[in-house]
Amino acid sequence: MDLNSASTVVLQVLTQATSQDTAVLKPAEEQLKQWETQPGFYSVLLNIFTNHSLDINVRWLAVLYFKHGIDRYWRRVAPHALSEEEKSTLRAGLITNFNEPINQIATQIAVLIAKVARLDCPRQWPELIPTLIESVKVQDDLRQHRALLTFYHVTKTLASKRLAADRKLFYDLASGIYTFACSLWNHHTDTFLQQVSSGNEVAVLSSLERTLLSLKVLRKLTVNGFVEPHKNMEVMGFLHGIFERLKQFLECSRNIGTDNVCRDRLEKTIILFTKVLLDFLDQHPFSFTPLIQRSLEFSVSYVFTEVGEGVTFERFIVQCMNLIKMIVKNYAYKPSKNFEDSSPETLEAHKIKMAFFTYPTLTEICRRLVSHYFLLTEEELTMWEEDPEGFTVEETGGDSWKYSLRPCTEVLFIDIFHEYNQTLTPVLLEMMQTLQGPTNVEDMNALLIKDAVYNAVGLAAYELFDSVDFDQWFKNQLLPELQVIHNRYKPLRRRVIWLIGQWISVKFKSDLRPMLYEAICNLLQDQDLVVRIETATTLKLTVDDFEFRTDQFLPYLETMFTLLFQLLQQVTECDTKMHVLHVLSCVIERVNMQIRPYVGCLVQYLPLLWKQSEEHNMLRCAILTTLIHLVQGLGADSKNLYPFLLPVIQLSTDVSQPPHVYLLEDGLELWLVTLENSPCITPELLRVFQNMSALLELSSENLRTCFKIINSYIFLSSTEFLQTYAVGLCQSFCELLKEITTEGQVQVLKVVENALKVNPVLGPQMFQPILPCVFRGIIEGERYPVVMSTYLGVMGRVLLQNASFFSSLLNEMAHKFNQEMDQLLGNMIEMWVDRMDNITQPERRKLSALALLSLLPSDNRLTSKGP
Repeated sequence: MDLNSASTVVLQVLTQATSQDTAVLKPAEEQLKQWETQPGFYSVLLNIFTNHSLDINVRWLAVLYFKHGIDRYWRRVAPHALSEEEKSTLRAGLITNFNEPINQIATQIAVLIAKVARLDCPRQWPELIPTLIESVKVQDDLRQHRALLTFYHVTKTLASKRLAADRKLFYDLASGIYTFACSLWNHHTDTFLQQVSSGNEVAVLSSLERTLLSLKVLRKLTVNGFVEPHKNMEVMGFLHGIFERLKQFLECSRNIGTDNVCRDRLEKTIILFTKVLLDFLDQHPFSFTPLIQRSLEFSVSYVFTEVGEGVTFERFIVQCMNLIKMIVKNYAYKPSKNFEDSSPETLEAHKIKMAFFTYPTLTEICRRLVSHYFLLTEEELTMWEEDPEGFTVEETGGDSWKYSLRPCTEVLFIDIFHEYNQTLTPVLLEMMQTLQGPTNVEDMNALLIKDAVYNAVGLAAYELFDSVDFDQWFKNQLLPELQVIHNRYKPLRRRVIWLIGQWISVKFKSDLRPMLYEAICNLLQDQDLVVRIETATTLKLTVDDFEFRTDQFLPYLETMFTLLFQLLQQVTECDTKMHVLHVLSCVIERVNMQIRPYVGCLVQYLPLLWKQSEEHNMLRCAILTTLIHLVQGLGADSKNLYPFLLPVIQLSTDVSQPPHVYLLEDGLELWLVTLENSPCITPELLRVFQNMSALLELSSENLRTCFKIINSYIFLSSTEFLQTYAVGLCQSFCELLKEITTEGQVQVLKVVENALKVNPVLGPQMFQPILPCVFRGIIEGERYPVVMSTYLGVMGRVLLQNASFFSSLLNEMAHKFNQEMDQLLGNMIEMWVDRMDNITQPERRKLSALALLSLLPSDNRLTSKGP
């Protein structure tokens, strides 16, 4: 592609490709795709996106096409790979000027330079790093920033390479540029600290942006650039210096408003400091040992004392708590039970930890966590009132402990309490003692304190097993608190029923369960929605418990099921409906057939809920799970659900429908239990099997369930099923046997064996194409015992139950092997007897013995010309 003549044409097509008109857009995209493999195309793109006078959208598109081209055609072995000559020209052009004025385009250029660096630096592109280092030294603000941005992306990309040779190259690079990177960061940091009090927001933001980028570079070099970083004085000097820098930056927050870009960048920089420490601890725990004391002192002082007042913010507190947690839990710092077996590094780290976590320090951390961080905030209480369902979802927010304050504080409490339970158990017991008896409903602060202490007792349930008589506490303290119906007492009602749920599997007498069920029935009628949802959660934990007894539960079943159903109807959020459905499913599963009198309302409601959840596939998964347990509970009566049930199965297992990605596994399980509980086959149930052919082609992890479904059809109505689907099923099996694992082959053959067992006349005819393969496997002595055992089972069925079909099969195989029938039969019997020990199942050994015995009085009737 000639650059001069092509630039205008490519520019025109790129302009068309930015159009909103599809009639213009589509042909342009097709043309650009054709040009992707043309020599010179990427040189034209480079000229276009570096021309600042052109339209921004066109330049943006040119950068994106260039970036995609690197992914597809830069490697030497790629089809239509770029020539070395063109790549050399492009590399030189990419680092000629760092003067891109548009931030988004500058970022994309930095990323694509990093992509090239990943493949070519340093061997084919030795000048990249020196050029970047020189460029970040220039006085021009724009050039300096763009070079620094590129420097960061290149460092980040090279640090991510994992091959040993690439790691060695990055170690060499880090050693060579670490001093410069440190001085660059210190320079920009000092500049920022000097400018922060000037009031010049533009200058402050500019220097802060450079501080952030240079720190990002240092983070990658420090964490990934050294095998033994503790032996490098500069690395350890930088890490020790982080704490002083953090103090300076936190103090700067007093001089910067809470609602501007500078504040956002400042907080990002502070968080990045903590990420350096966390990453270094994760990658180099023993190199981090000299930093343990300082890290703990810094984190504890800012999180648990007045030092942090006015300067800390939520994400920073979370990061400090994560740092404490990682030090407390780090396995590298935990000595063996026999101290002599521990390494000196482990013992040193453990000694530092023990020296820091003294009784006063642990007591203060525990009290502060409970009395300050566990308290429900004004914002949370407001959310409780205004969006109760949102509040419950927020409270149970999954794997969010690393990022949100409340779950992070709770995880830290659990870890510290577990590690130092002998010290902290008396502290928590003392806090419990001070809260005996009812609390004044007018004293909101006292209610919140009690809520926080109960939270701690629930989280530490396993550690407090021997220290708390929970049964007495339940009867004398907790149960009366559940009966306080005042509106202001609802946080405690919710917390108490949650607390019981935490202890139910730890220490709770079976005799007390009826009292608990009575309380649950009352709370499921509570005026507050959050209390009802929390009560449903505890009910699930109760019925899931190992000591659950159905006879104790049955007197309350009708009331609870009715109230849960009402709750399901009342809640509106998808997550909450899923949660309540799971509770209902657990109840149905545990009481099984006893649920039959009470499910009418749910059966009528589920079709409506299914229709309403068309855009919510995870809710539909919950409905499928409920239906599975419902069908199992209803047994043969589940046939009444078929008008709703079968279309649900049809949709969930149809791989041509997009929702199958979410619904397939549960849909197959529902299909299977429907068949297992069906009293007879129906035309509609038979018709659903049309989905199976495509499912078998998927060869996914669900194949085992598919085989169970096929077997269920065979046992339910072999004649009708085989007449309708056996031909297509046999074709699918033949394809599967070519590429499936040994275990898969056995599953296929078991289906064939079951068909022969249930229908000895129709079975051999329908699966006739598979039987020669089985015969050949026996004659040739299949080497896998489990497969050979199944081969013999299949052939035994044919021989014992349909001798005439076996005779015709023997005749067919004799022609294929070019042997006499007598000789082939003798070879088969010889191999059969030789491999009898492969058969481990008594039923199959008996079958084989009977099959072989059936040949004895035959007088060679199998090899005769007539039957």
